[in-house]
Amino acid sequence: MKGEGKMVIMSKMKWVGLIGLVLSAFSLVVHFLLARYTVGGISDYQSSVTIFSWRPIFENPEFAKNSPLYRRLWGQVRRLESFHPDANPRGYYADPRSESSGYVFVRIQGGFHEIRNSICDVVAISRLLNATLVIPEIQSTTSSKGISSEFKSFAYLYNEDQFMAALVKDVKVVKTLPQNLKGARRKKKIPSFRVPNSASPYFYLHHVLPVLNKHAVVELVVSEGGCLQAILPPHLEEYQRLRCRVAFHALRFRQEVQELATKMLHRLRAPGQPFIAFDPGMTRDALAYYGCAELFQDVHTELIQHKRAWMKKRGIVKGKLSVNSAKQRLNGSCPLMPEEVGILLRAYGYSWDTILYISGGEVFGGQRTLIPLHAMFENTVDRTSLSAAWELSRIYGREVNLIDTKLRPPPLVQEKKLGEWKNAGLRPHPLPPPPARPKYPHNIEGWWGWVAESDNEPESTVMELRTNAHKLLWEAIDYLICVEADVFIPGFDRDGKGRPNFASLVMGHRLYQSPASKTFRLDRKKVVKLLEENREHLYQANYTWLTSMRKHLRRSLIDGVIEASSKSKRFSFLSHPAPECSCLRYDPTKPVEASLGVMHSCPKWMDSEIQTQSKDKETEEDSDEDVSSSSGLFFKNIGGNNQNGGGELMKEESQLDDQEEIEGAD
Repeated sequence: MKGEGKMVIMSKMKWVGLIGLVLSAFSLVVHFLLARYTVGGISDYQSSVTIFSWRPIFENPEFAKNSPLYRRLWGQVRRLESFHPDANPRGYYADPRSESSGYVFVRIQGGFHEIRNSICDVVAISRLLNATLVIPEIQSTTSSKGISSEFKSFAYLYNEDQFMAALVKDVKVVKTLPQNLKGARRKKKIPSFRVPNSASPYFYLHHVLPVLNKHAVVELVVSEGGCLQAILPPHLEEYQRLRCRVAFHALRFRQEVQELATKMLHRLRAPGQPFIAFDPGMTRDALAYYGCAELFQDVHTELIQHKRAWMKKRGIVKGKLSVNSAKQRLNGSCPLMPEEVGILLRAYGYSWDTILYISGGEVFGGQRTLIPLHAMFENTVDRTSLSAAWELSRIYGREVNLIDTKLRPPPLVQEKKLGEWKNAGLRPHPLPPPPARPKYPHNIEGWWGWVAESDNEPESTVMELRTNAHKLLWEAIDYLICVEADVFIPGFDRDGKGRPNFASLVMGHRLYQSPASKTFRLDRKKVVKLLEENREHLYQANYTWLTSMRKHLRRSLIDGVIEASSKSKRFSFLSHPAPECSCLRYDPTKPVEASLGVMHSCPKWMDSEIQTQSKDKETEEDSDEDVSSSSGLFFKNIGGNNQNGGGELMKEESQLDDQEEIEGAD
């Protein structure tokens, strides 16, 4: 009986174990199905419980928005309020013809701002040639390995359907070439042009169009950040407005990128405070091109000089290899350091608890260069502190895992036996020279390896190619946030080829979309001069220096726009799309409008609607014109201990704000 009882118990335990295994397997299947088909729900749940590293700290969260100080720091630039975006055709504008001259296939190489410029150019060229445009191929993504197969080429960054729908009345756009032309392209039997940066319309009409008519297809390779001259003749002004429609309406980032950027903007504005966007523009290419190596420490100086030598060897840099960096800085040819930008903002009156967003995927010198800026503005953030790692990985798509090549110990070098030579008795000749020292992976990885071994830049690894593709998405997010920022200030506005960079495109977009928003277009030469005058006392600035710096920053809101029309626009139309893509709501005889050449009046429906809002706003502002304000100490007094003269400085600050209001802080 005891034996039978044990057998019954054992059989019951087996059944219990079997049922447990079945339930576990069923649970795993359910979890896999949930993970596969409810990505959106899981993402929403994760976004609600994500803990971000940023915790904003405010000294005075209830900042009066109707105060003169708030208007000076965050308010609209009144002299630019009459500008309004208007990229619609003016006069007769025909739809694209039913019979086209052929297909234009484009391959674009370069970074974010170069791709954006080039896409706008090729659309204008396609209309000029009456050609059908094949959606451009972005080399930064298609040539890289290990990138998600969910998004290919153009669709990796932009929304293809939106692009095609927005240009339906301008250019015929197709996603791919016809099958017969696809085969010819694979066999490299279609004519190809490597076009220069600022090719003229004459080049396309007299060189490309005859070939297009003959072969029904041409391939354009664009690698210089653009393929059509920035300033076109007056009779081609409609093509400038077409560029604006492409850049500001047709080029919309794909949905995942748009959604993440919107979430980050919401998180930035959640505290209920305005924010500043700052783009350092400190890339190794730009520093090497302008000869700013000596502004850094020895390690970074060597890296910059190595890059400059490489650029000089390829004809990118025309000047000398060794350049006086201090002289370049005094001429305004070098970026402003983050610390200097922080001093400018504090001098203008922005307090230590102002929200400051830092854009850009690369700040040369690393986080060390940003430490002073973090010390001046405690609410300094970037994309990594406003998003979780899983949110960023989601926009990359599903990517294969890449195995990092870890440092390995050098292999044992086996001594080569000399064989007959060693046993040959007397040697009338000396021994042969020893073999060259073998190069092992462990001693050529990193900058110390390739700087010492070769004058050339190292070839990009698969991981670096993937990171370059990710940088396009990072810059897309930064671009959207910078355009929507309450205030934007660039540290530098030129790239590694001497042309307008990412910050210039942001300033151009803001000039088109919201021209009255505060955008500081600094004259770096004047700024550096002011900084050098007070170099020993930057953190204890006096009344005279603060007045001079504030006047320059205030004037840069207007003078910078006028200066950009002559300096930046000749290299990139998108960096200054006025007056072609702007209209006036009021009197076109004002000095700013005359300086920019904006003479076209806005449509009546637009003018009447906004004029009513502006009158109400002016009445509201005029009523607060005499309100006195104080911007506080130049820098936060740590520990609350007032130094001698602190009250006098507060009084001077208050007088300075009142004086600026009287002079017209707009």
